[in-house]
Amino acid sequence: METTILSPGETLEYEEFKRTRREAEIAVTLSKLTVDASRRETDKFVLKRICESAKKLRAYGVLVSPVHVNDARRFLAGTPTNVICIVGGTGESLPAIKKAEAKKAVKQGAREIRLVLCYSALRGGKIQYLKKEIKKVRKAVKKCAVTVSLEDHTFSEDDLMKGVRAACDAGAQGVCVRGEIPLVMRTVQTSAGKLRTEVSGVENAEQLRALFKVGALRATTHYPEELCVELHRAAEDSLSLYPSAALKELSKNASEPQSEAEQS
Repeated sequence: METTILSPGETLEYEEFKRTRREAEIAVTLSKLTVDASRRETDKFVLKRICESAKKLRAYGVLVSPVHVNDARRFLAGTPTNVICIVGGTGESLPAIKKAEAKKAVKQGAREIRLVLCYSALRGGKIQYLKKEIKKVRKAVKKCAVTVSLEDHTFSEDDLMKGVRAACDAGAQGVCVRGEIPLVMRTVQTSAGKLRTEVSGVENAEQLRALFKVGALRATTHYPEELCVELHRAAEDSLSLYPSAALKELSKNASEPQSEAEQS
């Protein structure tokens, strides 16, 4: 079996190809992130910092509460990063209130609504009620995407699947569940391709890769820049033919003219 031996120049070119491909893969991963700015302690200055980070990483969106939609839209103007508004508070608001809140958010610049379902109705198995409030919000926001939030840590897996089925039947575009692999797998199976499965609470790159591998399509995190660093560090580790110092030496050698003896 023949062994292919690359010249220093060819090795350098191959390593650069791998590096470029890894960077493109990281960019795609970052474009699937939603940066969470919905905490109650988020003020205008914190929101601006979060939006600047999301813009720099070219993240998919920034998740905000209704009171911050206007500012987030202004901070993200002219970028592909979307304003996503969480609607419904604790979930116990009346459907008419959620409808009005969602409609106002879209008017102010939200490109997507994350709807918190009625907690008591979900726990009580009142699927018709859940479908009613999803449909009301969908009608109010027209073409704006609606993602149903099913992230509450007190919900059982069976409770969450009731919410997934309601979201499917009511025509929501997606659901967001806790970042747990078994939960994501069951959500993907239950929705049967009708919904985009998103996850929340992502804290590190290893968790992110595992969740995407089992079917999650987007992820919400409080730590976008840390994830970015981890992804780049892992990419550097995967470029295993030569470490950076060796690549620099190869580059130097490749640029030097060969002697007549070497050319022959």
